[in-house]
Parts: sequence; structure tokens; C-alpha cells
Amino acid sequence: MNPVLSAAKSKELLKSFFGFDDFKGNQATAVASILGGQDTFVMMPTGGGKSLCYQLPALQMDGLAIVVSPLIALMKNQVDAIRSFAAEDGIAHVWNSSLTKREMVQVRQDLASGHTKLLYMAPESLNKEENIAFLKDLPVSFYAIDEAHCISEWGHDFRPEYRQLRHAINAIQRRPILALTATATPKVMSDILKNLEMEQPVTYTTSFNRANLFYSVQPKNNVEKDMIRLLREHEGKSAIVYCLSRQKVEEVAQLLQLNGISSLPYHAGLDGGTRARHQDAFLQEDVNVIVATIAFGMGIDKPDVRLVIHHDIPKSLESYYQETGRAGRDGGEGVCVTYYSEKDIEKLDKFLARKPVAEQEIGRQLLQEARGYALTATCRRHYLLHYFGEVYEASNCGACDNCQGDPSDYDATAAARLIIETILAGKDNFRTQQVVNTLIGMETAVLKTFGARDLDQWGAGKDQSDGYWTDLVRQMILQGLISKEIERYGILKVTEVGMAFLKGTEVFRARAYRVMADDSIELGAAKRGAALDPTLFATLKALNRQLAKQRGIPPYALFSEAALQEMATSYPISEDELKVIPGVGEAKAKRFGGSMTDAIARHVELHQIERPDDFTIRSAGQKGSLKVYVIQSTDRRLSLEEIAKNKNISEEELLREMELIVQSGTRIALDYIIEDHLDEDSIEEIMDYFSEESESGDISEASKDFDGAYTEEELRLVRLKFLCGVV
Repeated sequence: MNPVLSAAKSKELLKSFFGFDDFKGNQATAVASILGGQDTFVMMPTGGGKSLCYQLPALQMDGLAIVVSPLIALMKNQVDAIRSFAAEDGIAHVWNSSLTKREMVQVRQDLASGHTKLLYMAPESLNKEENIAFLKDLPVSFYAIDEAHCISEWGHDFRPEYRQLRHAINAIQRRPILALTATATPKVMSDILKNLEMEQPVTYTTSFNRANLFYSVQPKNNVEKDMIRLLREHEGKSAIVYCLSRQKVEEVAQLLQLNGISSLPYHAGLDGGTRARHQDAFLQEDVNVIVATIAFGMGIDKPDVRLVIHHDIPKSLESYYQETGRAGRDGGEGVCVTYYSEKDIEKLDKFLARKPVAEQEIGRQLLQEARGYALTATCRRHYLLHYFGEVYEASNCGACDNCQGDPSDYDATAAARLIIETILAGKDNFRTQQVVNTLIGMETAVLKTFGARDLDQWGAGKDQSDGYWTDLVRQMILQGLISKEIERYGILKVTEVGMAFLKGTEVFRARAYRVMADDSIELGAAKRGAALDPTLFATLKALNRQLAKQRGIPPYALFSEAALQEMATSYPISEDELKVIPGVGEAKAKRFGGSMTDAIARHVELHQIERPDDFTIRSAGQKGSLKVYVIQSTDRRLSLEEIAKNKNISEEELLREMELIVQSGTRIALDYIIEDHLDEDSIEEIMDYFSEESESGDISEASKDFDGAYTEEELRLVRLKFLCGVV
């Protein structure tokens, strides 16, 4: 493919199909790399435009692009978005367990006819032998592996099926691979490239710095009061509150409602219908606040979330980055506030005790990094970017609580040298806690093994707290004097820079360590977008919500807030004028634009607005392993008894897990189990009951209505079958 012609075609498609004038960041080079047939690794932060890196070349190239994505909701969201730009729905399809037989027939027909350019599949689906056999006969253009960090055990959302993708790709046909992620440390990136066997890949990494986000960590003292204050300050704006447990989600949502804040809960304990309604209410902007467990947000792309609150500290910085990254995806204001308590760290650490030793080691290291972020006295942006292997040059970001005002620093040269000497005396066997315990003279079983009490540094820093020394170690890591060996679970080593510092005369200055105060620090303001004509903007926003609701899609999937602002600035009253608005494009203007231009024309006439003679548009950029095992085991037609025994759980626990899986929107193949228990007439009778007579789906009520004719397990299994038909 001629690179000049392909670049020109890409630019043309970007404008005509997606409605954008220019690429963002590394989008253009990543697209060109795939068009050139090269394996490509793309790391862009949340909201950076990763999806366009595979959507555009898929449209431009002959054949079918296979996109691997981890969540059904995420796939559906992507397909709905691409279809909103296209003239035909067949251009993109989802292929996963949520499809009915009729839907699957349609997908196969469109694939065989060549109409489909993008096929979204869960890794479990792509790994199935029967699916591989079907796909072998199709002309595949390339493979896009989204959320590629799921390949690595060091990633925050490790999924074993991702590690089998290489086999599936080789079995279908070798084509270029595009791996994409928003959260990958250097270690995770190495795991991705190695596991996918990417051949001389071109790598594009965009800065992890989200300049429009303000980061703050506050002590968990008056958390309820402080959250309500924050949400009232952001009244009318979209916000997400993340909590560690389902119970806490319910408690916080009720608290907010009692205090007049429009909010709803979202967690896996709610039935699937309720969760879907609550998510839609948030997307449709019928409620402003969702209180959720960490699962919420993975399948949505709402660009105008202005506030993300973590009621509890996340278990890793990858999770934290991804969750805070749901704020300000349109480039506008994004405030990220986390409440910290050592009790939360202890609780998360207890959860790790149930896992294999190797997973515990990895989990604890990730947890300690999150704890370090919460307690650091340094710039939070500096700490976060360093974790992802990026250097942040500025000494003060001006957009985190630690950088507000003029942070004080002090000469920490002697203390820094003492830390380096302790690491060297430990012969590269000490992690941070062993260094700190040696300095404050706290003997542990590990230190006794190393004979730390005999070291010259034993107790040399007992005049300072363990927190002081821990934070100073963090600051020295950030400044490159010390490094952590990830493969050895955080063992500290002195770098060449650190050795030069130890032998030289250079002064090391550190930010003063502070214990979190009770008072919340006032949050800085991030930039806010505003429409030129606020009355028209309000009218268009309400109309957009109404039109989207009629089509059963969220408002932003129709017209984004940025596009509405541009309309309220430029007053487009024709299709030709509307299609040049960034984020609209020809197809969307033709299919959905009439109502918008009519409303704008009425507004212009009513208010006698003089539109500019030369119509111009300002350029704006677009800005659980058990679950997997259950799904795989039912696909292999294992009995309930076998599945439960293999995972060392009771059949009751297994049924509860199955109910959670189905409620979350994933179908399970249960017919072979049910048919071993019940005949066809009995199944139909129970199905009819749950579809027509039962108002609540309550099992005890069903058992009473059937007068004990069926066991509780039989009723639960058929209820699951019924739910699979409606999710």
C-alpha cells in the first residue's frame, strides 16, 4: 500500500466518517503502522483515542479486523458508536455469549458476505475451536488486542484466557497484531510483547499525564461530610463514587439521596435489570451520581464525568489510574479525590491471604505502591507517572494537593546517604520495609535472618518515624538514586546515580513529610468548557437527551457535549454546516442532524441572532478467575458437582456465582445441566412462571407456588436459563 496514498485516505476517512479534522497524539502513526503491515503496540491514557487506532484502518483495509475486548458492555458500546457513524449496522458486530441464535446467524451472514469490517470478540470466544474453524475461511486484515494489560499477571486485571490468544491467532492466520492499553508499566509492556510473540513491533506510547485532572488524597475522617460538600460544589455535573464493598455502595448511595443528591448504586449484587437501568440513568443524565464498586465504568465511554471520588483506596495504581481516568475524558474539568485509611490497606491485605503465594507477593507489592502514592509528600503526578515509567520534569505540577501553595523542602543529604548505606550493607536483599526497620531498630524474623542487628546502620534513624523514612525512600526512587527490582518483588538497589551521590558532595533536598491533617485541602479548579450561547446549549442538550432516549442509546453516543457546545457557538442551520462540526461527520449529520439544525434555526429566528456570513468552525480535538472458570467449564459441559469440586467450593456457592455472572450480562450454557434434572414440559412450565407470573423472581415464592414439586436447585437453574434469554 502506497504510504502517501494511505495517509491521504486515512485523513479523508477521519473527516468524512468520524467528523474530525486532525488526529490526536500518536493516532496517525499508529494507523500508518498497521496499514503498513507491522505489529504495533499502542499505549495511550484513558480518553486518548485508542479505539480510532483500529477502527480507521479496519475501514480502510480489505478484509475483517478482529478486535479482542474483555467485557460485553464495552464491546456493545464500541459497536453502537461505530454504527452511529455508518450507513449500515452490518459494518460492525459483536460475537460473544450474549447473542441469540437468530443474532448469531445474522452475524455469520454479514461476515461471510464481507459487509463487516470490525468484529468484536471476547477472548473466550476467539479461543473456541469451532470459532477458529469458521474464521479461518475469512480474510482477516489484522488483530486488535484491546486492554492488552490483561495478559500480564502484573497487570491489574489479569485474565488467563488472554494468554491463549497467540494460539488462536496462529491457528486462524498470521496477520499484524495491534496491542492497546491505557495502563502498562514497563514490566507489563514486556509481558504483552513476549506473550503475543509480536515480531519487531513498533511501539507508540503517549504521555500518561492527564493535565486536566486534579489529584487529591484526604484522610478518612469526616468522609461523608466531605463527599457531600464536594458533590454539592459539583451540582449538576456527572460524578462517580467508588467503594470497596457492595454494602458500602448501598450505604453511601442512601446517604447521598437523603442529603438531596441525585444518585444510584451499582454493584454485582443487584440484578442485571436493575444494574442496566441504573447505568442507563447515569448515561442518560437522569441522575448525576453513580455510587459503585470498581467494576463500574469499564463498559462506558461517558466523556463528561467531572468528579471521581474513591471512598476507599484502590488495590493498585493501575486500577486507580484507570478509574480516575474516567474523569474529564473530553479534556474538560476532572477532579479526583481519594480518601485514605490504613484500615483499608489492612482489609485489602487480608483479601490477598486467600490467594496462592506468588499472587500474594505480586498483590502486596501493587498494594504498597498504592499506599505509597496516598502517603507521599511529593507531587502526586510525578509519583504516578514515574510508576508507569515516565519522567515528569516539573518540580511542581500545580494540580495536586501536595503541590498547592509553596511546598517546603529541607536538606536530606545525610539521611539519604544513610539509606543508601543500609541498602548496600544488606547486600541487595532489603525491600523498603527492611531498610526502614533496620534504621529505626525494629527486629523482625526476616531481619534476624540477615543479621541486621549487627549492621552499623542498626537504629541509626530511630529519632525519626517509620513514615519519615518510608517517604524518603520513595522520594529517592523518584529522583533515580534507588530502583526497585519488580521481578524480585520490590528489592531495592542503588543506581549509578545513587553511588555517585554517596561518593560525591551533591545535596539532596526532600519535601517535608507530613501526616495527613483532618482538614480537607481546598481543591484547585480545572479548566471548564462553556458554550457561547448558554440558552441554545441547554436546549440542544435537552433535545439530544430526548433523541437518544428514543433510540435507546446514551446522549453522548448521539452528539457529544463538545459537539453541542460547538453548535451553540457556530449556529449551523443546514446539514452541510452541521457535518463539519467536530464529532459529527456526514453520516451522523444525515441520520440525526435534522432535529438539531431545526432547533438551532428556530432559536436564531426567535432571538434575531445575526450569524456570521462566513461560517467557520473552530478546530476541537476528540478530546475474577472463578467467573472465567465457570464459563469455560459450562462450555466444556462439566457437571455442577465437577465444577464445584475442582474449585473447592460448595454447589450453593457455585450457583450464587452463576447468578452473579448472568446478572452481570454474561450468558452461561446451562441447557445440558437442566436437561439432566428436568423434562421438556417441566422446563417450559417453570420458564412460563418466571416470564409471566412471577413479579420478583423469588425462589422461595416459586417453590411455594409449585407446592414443592421442584427443588430449589431446579428452580434456580431454570431461572438462570430464563435470565440468560433476556440479558
